[in-house]
Amino acid sequence: MNTHASVVVIGGGVMGTSIAYHLAAAGVRDVLLVERDELGAGSTSKAAGGVRAQFSDELNIQLGARSLESFGRFEEETGYDIGLRRVGYLFLLTTPEEVASFEAGVRLQNALGVPSRMIDPAEARRLSPLIRTDGLRAAAFSPDDGHCTPEAVVHGYAAAARRYGARILRHTAVTGIERRGATITAVRTTLGRVTTDTVVCAAGAWSGAVGAMAGVELPVRPLRRQIAVTEPVPGLPPDLPMTIDFTSSLYFHGEGPGLLVGMSDPDERPGFATDSHDRWIPRLTAAMEQRAPALLDLRRTGGWAGLYEVTPDHNALIGEASSVSRFLYATGFSGHGFLQGPAVGEVVRDLILGRVPFVDVTPLSADRFAADAPRPEANRV
Repeated sequence: MNTHASVVVIGGGVMGTSIAYHLAAAGVRDVLLVERDELGAGSTSKAAGGVRAQFSDELNIQLGARSLESFGRFEEETGYDIGLRRVGYLFLLTTPEEVASFEAGVRLQNALGVPSRMIDPAEARRLSPLIRTDGLRAAAFSPDDGHCTPEAVVHGYAAAARRYGARILRHTAVTGIERRGATITAVRTTLGRVTTDTVVCAAGAWSGAVGAMAGVELPVRPLRRQIAVTEPVPGLPPDLPMTIDFTSSLYFHGEGPGLLVGMSDPDERPGFATDSHDRWIPRLTAAMEQRAPALLDLRRTGGWAGLYEVTPDHNALIGEASSVSRFLYATGFSGHGFLQGPAVGEVVRDLILGRVPFVDVTPLSADRFAADAPRPEANRV
């Protein structure tokens, strides 16, 4: 192993591989990505794969829209087919407060070039015929959104990064970050010591521990989320949108001939457990009975559990530490990290190179909590 790197990226999920790719493609030499397991083995491989720009926060809208553009040309740029399906995102709304919030969101999204729109319950059911419309007041839909395969994105970025000269170490854990005063001098790994003056933390749910190695507080907590996969659904529309009952958080989209189904579990407590359990099934069943009873007849054929990386305001941490020179971070995305990976890779590249990013991410600095300036994201699942 070479014992020096210009930049060490910690974490081999979508965020880390995107950052490594964008740096290497920009001509940065000696980029090193360190992953303690297989690439994408953390949260990315457990993601539902949704990609969208329908957010309430202007920065998230811009990051989502920029990433959608990148996903659209991903195969051309990397040679990897990521199974992108531009079938749209459909948010189902049942309360006046939800409708008002999404109406405001659609106005902001439209002003930023996102073709989202409010629709009535009848049109929502035409788009997603597995739902029932009882109690629905309205829905929000954007045709540019959709879903793709997270693992393919990771391996596409990793392969392209290698072609541009980046090095990737798998099954290599980071054990420490060395500093001289406020300056980073090296990263210690299970394969040895690497001298460097620039580190990027893209370690997802494990970012709190990585930040602590450098003396930087990254308020990220791990939270288990579960997904189920169903048997084939006869007559499943090929253009079925990612459908989300916003009140319950029940969501589903096509997964091969069947469905991928998930929802949040308010009884889940922070922790690194990723074993599956059935304690969430009664709540899932109740949500299906209310909004998509056709799903109740489908047999579960698989599923998994993964980790959200949650911050206090359920929004990302992107920036450079103010207390340590050249310690950057891109983490804490609270469920929308996969879909923002391409754009965040661009942003971090520009921060490292001293360029002005296409969007100012200063409000997403980890320092916002110490300054009592949270930036909440409302459109989260």
